[in-house]
Amino acid sequence: MTQPAEPLPKLPDWVAADWGTTHLRATAMGAVGPMATASSDDGMGTLKPAEFEAALLRLIGPWLSPNQTTPVIACGMVGSRQGWAEAKYRAVPCTPVAPDTLTRVATTDPRITVHIAPGLRQNIPADVMRGEETQIAGALALMPGFDGVMCLPGTHSKWVHVSAGEVVSFQTFMTGELFALLSTQSVLRHSIAADGFDSAAFDTGLSDALSCPERIAARLFTLRAEGLLTDASPTSARSRLSGLLIGVELAAAKPYWLGQPVTLIGAETLCSHYAHALKAQGLTPATLSAADCTLAGLSKLKGAL
Repeated sequence: MTQPAEPLPKLPDWVAADWGTTHLRATAMGAVGPMATASSDDGMGTLKPAEFEAALLRLIGPWLSPNQTTPVIACGMVGSRQGWAEAKYRAVPCTPVAPDTLTRVATTDPRITVHIAPGLRQNIPADVMRGEETQIAGALALMPGFDGVMCLPGTHSKWVHVSAGEVVSFQTFMTGELFALLSTQSVLRHSIAADGFDSAAFDTGLSDALSCPERIAARLFTLRAEGLLTDASPTSARSRLSGLLIGVELAAAKPYWLGQPVTLIGAETLCSHYAHALKAQGLTPATLSAADCTLAGLSKLKGAL
């Protein structure tokens, strides 16, 4: 969703940019914190390398002045191999962000300088993250001394072991992408509602998956069969699908969360589903806003400039 920037009474000291595959979100930052936000649909997936600077200027132009150079610090897929410029991964274990590892991007407009935060890599088992490392850094800034596990639900959910201020290990689950593919492009699309939520159906799917995760493929087809044979509610089917997929994720991620303090970082609705699922396992997770964590993480990197 596009939210254009508007002129400000005072120029920002710098701009924080969360630049993902589908969206760009920018925040004008002043001496005491955020001054304004703006967003566009100019995500990494829609742009060629030569188009990134223009996309950024279209969004934040009203915040800039020809008499001042404004630093921009960005995180996310903008630093991927397909993005504006590749910001090389840092290997774990390591701190989630490091100010001296920012990648400077060549720009032509003298009103801005742009630096991109690198992602993290894990060699065995192979895994990567890009953007989440900044949220983790922000979460540590908001919760000093946290030691435990962070879960970042989303298209590609991350389970992250954090200790002594470092990311020790992490694992990615394609839960959100699987939900999107199964609900819109598989045979299940005929039985799945486009929206809505049934908490009882979610709990049924969650319980089924946690008790017998090896039966997930069969449980999935049951959703289609019930739609044909019993006229099962499409909203109920959608909610059970969500419960099944989150349940399988929790079953596989059990070595991360079992007996550990867990903090969820992400969108409110999705985090509420994960919190409900974890509470059913006897945990009481804390929840932080992804936007707040991203901004706090980028603010930590500002000291490098």
